[in-house]
Amino acid sequence: MRRLFATFGVLLIVVAGCSSQAARHNHAQAGQQIGEPLGGTTGAFQSVAFSPDGRVLASGSYDKTVRLWDVRTHKQVGQPLRGDTGPIESVAFSPDGRMLASGSDDKTVRLWDVRTHRELGAPLRRHTDIVFSVAFSPDGRIIASGSADKTIRLWDVRTHRQLGAQLRGHSDFVKRTRHARRGQEFR
Repeated sequence: MRRLFATFGVLLIVVAGCSSQAARHNHAQAGQQIGEPLGGTTGAFQSVAFSPDGRVLASGSYDKTVRLWDVRTHKQVGQPLRGDTGPIESVAFSPDGRMLASGSDDKTVRLWDVRTHRELGAPLRRHTDIVFSVAFSPDGRIIASGSADKTIRLWDVRTHRQLGAQLRGHSDFVKRTRHARRGQEFR
């Protein structure tokens, strides 16, 4: 059994089961479902993320699409974002909410304009296996991507170029990446 969670305030998104094609809005404190489940995909949900303002939920799924949802109405916003040739493993909003990154089984990271639903430039290609995780830096200028190729790569959002050498040394897949908040340091 697999469960994905995303929270924003009192909203909790739950995707349960390996083949779940619906995400449920739940009130985090009351534990009750709010409205109808989000559906519309033809493949299982793999990843969910709230926009910074909490108004939009992004979902990535096995049907190779990213979908945006209005949190208040539970309706899909526009058409699915298409371009990936493999299931979507990870989605993340930029800190200003204007961009979305997706990582997929096709070994790429893609950047999307949230307003127009268009892909921004060419895919970021350097990983040699599934991209499991994407995360924006707090200032939105860098994306970190983690992969089944056991590396983390840092990307310049503006130029789409890799920054420095890949980060190696992991003995297994890199499933999650996160940036520290400004001023925080890992020791």
